[in-house]
Amino acid sequence: MEILLDGEESRPLVRAPTAADSAEWQATVEKVIKNVVSIHFCQTCSFDTDPAIASEATGFVVDAEKGYILTNRHVVGAGPFWGYCIFDNHEECDVYPVYRDPVHDFGILRFDPTKIKYMPVTALKLRPDLAKVGVEIRVVGNDAGEKLSILSGVISRLDRNAPEYGDGYCDFNTNYIQAAAAASGGSSGSPVVNIDGYTVALQAGGRSDGAATDYFLPLDRPLRALECVRRGEAISRGTIQTQWLLKPYDECRRLGLTPEWEAKMRAAFPTETGMLVAEVVLPKGPADAKLEEGDLLLKVNDQLVAQFIRLDDILDSSVGGIVKLLVERGGDVMEVELTVGDLHAITPDRFVSVAGGSFHDLSYQQARLYAISTTDNGVFVCEAAGSLRLEGSESGWLVQSVNNNATPDLDTFIQVMKEIPDRARVVIAYKHLRDLHTLNTSIVNIDRHWSSTMRLATRNDTTGLWDFTDLADALPPVTPVTRRANFVTMTNDKYPQAVDVIRSFVRVTASMPVKLDGFPKGRKTGYGLVIDAEKGLVVISRAIVPYDLCDIHITIADSIQVTGKVIFMHPLQNYAIIQYDASLVDAPVKSAKLSNRYIKQGEETVFFGFNQNYRPVTTKTTVTDITTVAIPASAATPRYRAINLDAVTVDTNLATQCGSGVLVSEDGTVQALWLTYLGERSGHSGKDMEYHLGLMTPMINTVIEQIGQGISPNLRILNVELHTVQMDQARIMGMSEEWVERVEKEDPERHQLFMVRKVDSGHNDGLRESDVILTLNGKLITRVSDLDLQYHNASLDAVIIRRREQISMSVPTVPTADLETSRALLFCGAVLHRPHHAVRQQISRIHSDVYISGRMRGSPAYMYGLAPTNFITHVNGAPTPDLDTFLKEATKIADNTYFRLKVMTFDNVPWVATMKKNEHYFPTMEFVKDAGEELGWRKVLHEHEKGGSDGLVNQGVVEVGGGMEGCDIMPEETTAKL
Repeated sequence: MEILLDGEESRPLVRAPTAADSAEWQATVEKVIKNVVSIHFCQTCSFDTDPAIASEATGFVVDAEKGYILTNRHVVGAGPFWGYCIFDNHEECDVYPVYRDPVHDFGILRFDPTKIKYMPVTALKLRPDLAKVGVEIRVVGNDAGEKLSILSGVISRLDRNAPEYGDGYCDFNTNYIQAAAAASGGSSGSPVVNIDGYTVALQAGGRSDGAATDYFLPLDRPLRALECVRRGEAISRGTIQTQWLLKPYDECRRLGLTPEWEAKMRAAFPTETGMLVAEVVLPKGPADAKLEEGDLLLKVNDQLVAQFIRLDDILDSSVGGIVKLLVERGGDVMEVELTVGDLHAITPDRFVSVAGGSFHDLSYQQARLYAISTTDNGVFVCEAAGSLRLEGSESGWLVQSVNNNATPDLDTFIQVMKEIPDRARVVIAYKHLRDLHTLNTSIVNIDRHWSSTMRLATRNDTTGLWDFTDLADALPPVTPVTRRANFVTMTNDKYPQAVDVIRSFVRVTASMPVKLDGFPKGRKTGYGLVIDAEKGLVVISRAIVPYDLCDIHITIADSIQVTGKVIFMHPLQNYAIIQYDASLVDAPVKSAKLSNRYIKQGEETVFFGFNQNYRPVTTKTTVTDITTVAIPASAATPRYRAINLDAVTVDTNLATQCGSGVLVSEDGTVQALWLTYLGERSGHSGKDMEYHLGLMTPMINTVIEQIGQGISPNLRILNVELHTVQMDQARIMGMSEEWVERVEKEDPERHQLFMVRKVDSGHNDGLRESDVILTLNGKLITRVSDLDLQYHNASLDAVIIRRREQISMSVPTVPTADLETSRALLFCGAVLHRPHHAVRQQISRIHSDVYISGRMRGSPAYMYGLAPTNFITHVNGAPTPDLDTFLKEATKIADNTYFRLKVMTFDNVPWVATMKKNEHYFPTMEFVKDAGEELGWRKVLHEHEKGGSDGLVNQGVVEVGGGMEGCDIMPEETTAKL
């Protein structure tokens, strides 16, 4: 199975010859390849051990009349599957799962043979009896993305235990066949054939540490399952919830195997070199308290057993019945009777989505891996998202209780969640599979408004789809009541008024249901400064509240939590104004006193901030520098960044540890805000850089005064990014000595001007790159604060230097009302909206107003290569300059049909994508900003104009940028599923 990373193209589908093959082998391969198919698929959401992915693998036809394809279980997956296969002549056909084994690594897909028009469809015959040591084989598959690569090898072992792949899906209770063939990603599900063209094994895994070793699954169980499917019978699978390992006789002797029994086993099985030994016995399972780890299996139902195949045969034919096991434990022989359970009953075939997350019962796969019971251990979180995104890890959580009600199984969990109203704060207790000794407790805000309907997804092996059922609408939120609280008291004899600013700080958490504008996180927390306690106005960094499609929770005095809303977002200076209902707060919240004076370099000030543990810290410090900063742009993922900004730095190590705070004078006057600034994504570590800098309060006072008066600021800005130039540089650019003297006279502290570094795309009727600005409306521009006159003027009279010439011109400003994203479209798993301001800052030309901001893992957008930062310019040849025309064309496309997209990359490279629509798992949905709605946004479902969709909105994580989300990386493992 190959996972394509962003920017990687699938390689040409070619046929690789094997060296020095005989004519007989060549004839065999020519017959085999007509039955082998390349499978392209999506596992559309995380489920059990499988993350949501888009990938490719191999399969082969095993029934040409009914259309059955055999491949791996880790390809078919345990959860929702969507895919198609490509035959050797490049005909394509949809495939649907009809079976995936709960334990063994095989699954069966179905296709419609009548869809293949241009070649006869034939099938490979399964012959597990022909797999023998020394047999020469060929692995015919989609190796490393290449169609029908042919790799040669020789079977070297038949008795290898199933390989371990880490925390993901692992096969067990079967022997594997080993050979040296050096297959790689994409060959999963390949047939392993002998010279007569019979399939003797199924490719499943291999070494990932450079060794040329491959692991094949024996075909006994796949052959039985295929025969049952052909007959339309249920495939019974029995279990006693015990994992066995095949261990050699020397180890068995150390475990207590007596000479008498060894002689009997060797006589009965002369070709075998070991016995089955109990490795894991699950608590509360059929074998609990009857079998123990280390038990040697002698007989089952009075028959000597030394092979997994025979054990499977007996258990699968005894579901619900009793089996007798004779085991030897430390030299003592004992017989036990066990009830055989149904393996399908402990393998999840449904999940529920609520509050943004997805949940199902714990599977036998996970329980076996950690040797725990399949029951009463809590509900497994298969998608920790939305309001139930638990800290520390995205997978592996078991919810023990919600709102102090135990949730031992999925049905109980559903009943508990039905009774929780929207926006309720509840206690959730949970454990992680890797640390079941520790009970974690969190208090979460339940979101039942962005994802209002609780839905149950149930697997349907008749259709190959998962059916979705609405379980319950959200209960309305409880009316909040006024609550009382007091702030902690900070004592400081040197500057008591300064530390009293703690009464002006509130903790703010923003949760984003959909990632927009290239923002990398779904939840951020920081501190905001209260600027009007009576009106509940708070100023906070835009690195915490990036846009207004979000839930805002404000915690006051670490005691009272209220909801908030965004009322203003500054387009350049990295701050937002949010508001809460002050009538709900009975606490001595103090409006911060903001200074009207610009702080100076070298001044002493008090640094007051909140560290990484959200604890207040304070120290006396000195302003080391005030300079115009340039926050680096994120090339891979354009997202909001502050520009044209004078930033303050101070001489204390606390400044780098604190993302929120203030610089405050000893009398308690706030001189600067201390904010977090989101920067670029590091290419080496993949981490998002953050900077901590000060913003002087006079820079924000004008906006705050307007908001305090009930005026919604309607700012205008110059459409440019500036950087400073010194006098020597300005002279070279063409500035005269008279202007040098004027700068030195009017601003003796800063001998600098501003040069245009970048002009926003779409606004090329004013300033240009490399222009040096001298004056605006007659005012010499030497500081960022001098640019404030741009906010309220439709145009500015400018004197500039361009190409060594002094020019007077009228420079238009741009209204900022439409710079923020006010509409987003989810289409085939891609998040589309107008190119946000950061995109316009970084690109020279906007190709379309349909910009791909992100994409969901396991979606058609991911499968077919649509990447964040791409522009969609046409749908089926029709131009789509904006979202309205795109939506009009998109709704014409019938479900499960192909369409063409003309796409332009961020680097101006055009390409054409062909995609298939999937409304069942990825319906077209729109979020529209609407001030009349309670949330400020409304959600609209768009269906194909000739039919509807009963699909469930995929609640998976939205990937932004060129990151690694959706890929399994196991650097320390030496085996890998292929």
